[in-house]
This record gives sequence, C-alpha cells and structure tokens, in this order.
Amino acid sequence: MSSSSSSSASNADDETLRRKRINSSKLYLDVNPSKVPVIYSSYYDISFLGIEKLHPFDSSKWGRICRFLISERYLDKKSIVEPLEASTDDLLVVHTEAYLKSLKNSMNVATITEVPPVAMLPNFLVQMRVLSPFRRQVGGTIVAGKLAKERGWAINVGGGFHHCCSGRGGGFCAYADISLCIHFAFVGLNISRVMIIDLDAHQGNGHETDFADDGRVYIMDMYNPQIYPFDMTARGYINQKVEVVSGTATDEYLKKLDKALEEAGRNFAPELIVYNAGTDILDGDPLGGLKISPDGVVQRDERVFRFARERNIPILMVTSGGYMKTSARVIADSIINLSKKGLIDMASQRGGK
Repeated sequence: MSSSSSSSASNADDETLRRKRINSSKLYLDVNPSKVPVIYSSYYDISFLGIEKLHPFDSSKWGRICRFLISERYLDKKSIVEPLEASTDDLLVVHTEAYLKSLKNSMNVATITEVPPVAMLPNFLVQMRVLSPFRRQVGGTIVAGKLAKERGWAINVGGGFHHCCSGRGGGFCAYADISLCIHFAFVGLNISRVMIIDLDAHQGNGHETDFADDGRVYIMDMYNPQIYPFDMTARGYINQKVEVVSGTATDEYLKKLDKALEEAGRNFAPELIVYNAGTDILDGDPLGGLKISPDGVVQRDERVFRFARERNIPILMVTSGGYMKTSARVIADSIINLSKKGLIDMASQRGGK
C-alpha cells in the first residue's frame, strides 16, 4: 500500500471514530420547549481560594449575566438550559489524547490559564475547580448548536475558548469548544457549511488552526493585530481578515463591521453561524486595546443577529473574552436589546413585562 493510500485509510478511520464518539455522546440534550435557548450552569463559575483573581478575566461573569437578566425579568431561572459536562470521549472528537493527558500536569494548566499558582495545586483540585467548569461550558457550546438549529438562535452564557486547538491550549482557553461544536453539528445536525464570526478583540487562532483549509468552514475574524496571540500561521487560515488597531473607536469599528458582514454574506452561504462575541473590545479593557462604547457592543451584537435573521440562518453566540467587571452588565444589556428588537424570542419569560 502506498503512503498516500495508507494516509487516506488512516483519515477514514479517524473520521469513523469521530462520528462514533459524536453519535454516542450525551451532550445533545432533548430540551423542553418551555425553556429558552439560553445555556448556563452555576458550575461555569470558577472560584477557589481567590486564585481566580490573579487573572484579569472575570470568572464570575457568567453567573452575573444571568442574575441581571433574571432580576430584570427577561429570564426565569427555571427556563435556563443546564448543559452536561463534556466527557473525555466528547473532547477526543477534536483533541488529541496527548493534549488531554498534558492537562493532568498542573504546571501545564497554569501556563494555559496564565495563573502561575495553579502549578502548585494537586491536579485533582485543578480538574475539579478549573477544568471541570471549562468542560461544562464546552457542553454548553455544543448543545447551543443543536438548540440554534431547532429554535433559530441560542446563547451560551459561557464558552468562546477561541485560542485552543486540537493539540494546544493558551490564553485562558483549555478546550476548543468552538471546533467541537462545529464537528458535532457536521455529524449530529447534518450541517455542512458553518460561518464563524469572531469579534473578540483577539485573533481566534485556535479554531483557525483546527479548520485550516477546510472548505466547510468560513472564518471572518475582526481582531486587533497588535495584541496576543500574534499567530501568523493561523492568520493565513482566515478567510476574511478585518484588522482593527489599538485605539479604534465605536463609529469606525461599526463601519468596518457593516462592510465585513456585507462581504461575508456575498462570499459564503452557511447553514449555521457561530458568533464569538467577546467584550474585550470595550473601551478601558486592559487587554483588548480598542475603544468601543457599551452601546457600541450592543449595536455590534444586534448587527450580527440581524445579519443571521435576514438570511434565516441559525445563530449561536458564545461570550468569550472580556476583562472588566462591567462586561457582564453590557452582555446582559445586549441580550435584552436583542429581545426588544425581536431578534431573539424570550417573550414567554418576561413575566408580564
């Protein structure tokens, strides 16, 4: 057998195993129609001896978003979809065994999460307090794909770990939830064309690496090229690069976004949109370098959801990066705006509002 034939056979075997893992997964929950496609679990939030405060990311952001929505009666606690935690078999749909094994070393997890003291913790604690919350959010992103197909939209209040690829983590991203969600959709939802709209301030080098030269996935990435991760190889895999340099303000940003969405709509006709809605573009964010107002973020999200709605394309949103305490309020305000504009349907949960 020639080396090319051997390689083809190996790829076919890998794909068969991937399909088997997806078909046997429990992550595609059957969700009661009375629930809204907003996915969250209290297990998302990371809290352990204050160590989480050593990274600028607000690891209680996810819970605070839901509390804002509940307190303003746009969401009922009982109507939130609670996801399952991704298992090792689920993660192996994308990740290599070697990479997952590397996470059993606390030093490696400390490097990925950018929190050095994690290296000194016993790994069972790291698994329980750091990686388990991430795996639960992976489960949230994956079931969001199913709900988006069924309902037209879904929002995972967590997720968006766009720096992680199959064999490497980094930038506070330990698992490749976006890549996993898309592979689950290929098999479980019979979808063959997916668009990633990545509007986090940082380049999404993880999913770009995973879908390098994969014609089924179209990536539009609008990012600041002057900040992490400086991954020039992954930039070569972006179908539509939109670079916004440090100091870019709201009006210029939204004009660039309008033009980019118009171009993306001409270039590709997806059956699903994965929207990585990082709020690290906010003015004052310590890492993003951009100067977008809170209302600018609300307008940005409205534009993306309107883009999907006008084309009748299911859309799922993940919240990704955002390194200020104000991010949770801005995300909640954006979700409320989407509801008010009729771009998502949370009417049954307004409790008479």
